[in-house]
Amino acid sequence: MALSTGSTLADYLVPAPISRNSALLRDAILVIGSSIFLAICAQISIRLPITPVPFTLQPLAVVLIGAALGSKRGALAVLLYLAEGAAGLPVFEGFAGGFIHLIGYTGGYLWAFPIAAFVTGLLCERGLDRSFQTSLLAMLPATLIIYALGVPWLAVVLHMSLDKAFMAGAVPFVIGDLIKLLVATALLPSAWSLVRLVRPDALKRS
Repeated sequence: MALSTGSTLADYLVPAPISRNSALLRDAILVIGSSIFLAICAQISIRLPITPVPFTLQPLAVVLIGAALGSKRGALAVLLYLAEGAAGLPVFEGFAGGFIHLIGYTGGYLWAFPIAAFVTGLLCERGLDRSFQTSLLAMLPATLIIYALGVPWLAVVLHMSLDKAFMAGAVPFVIGDLIKLLVATALLPSAWSLVRLVRPDALKRS
């Protein structure tokens, strides 16, 4: 059987074939494609003079991947991305690669990504991403998870206090991450509105 639960955006936009092998192939394409999407978003970055941590579109990509693919496939796509980077492929910010980045000062954020994608996917599998009223509740935990792992990791690696790490690794990104959340909050319900137009019968059966 496929990795999906049949309740995510991807399942309605790209319906699973009847055969098991074809369904697994579809899921593999979605996972690989999402890891490439995350790698592309990693290159859209801004270096700020007040923090060693770059501002990238990765958190937005992680949320969208988790929401669209669901918990299992979303987390698997992000883990594949980390594996690609660890193997030396230039998928990390600045077209960097190598395992060293997973234990460097941004390692906490990177390791938080698959957890954030899983949690977002889990909430979206329960339908929280289908309306503007509830989609923020599905997206917000991902940002908190990324901060919760990234900031303490930054403090340990750079040998700074937790409050200084918070000022360097969270505060400069609050406004930007809030904008990303609002974008995701708007995109997912809009996508579901499109699904309602394209496949209304499928949604009625779900």
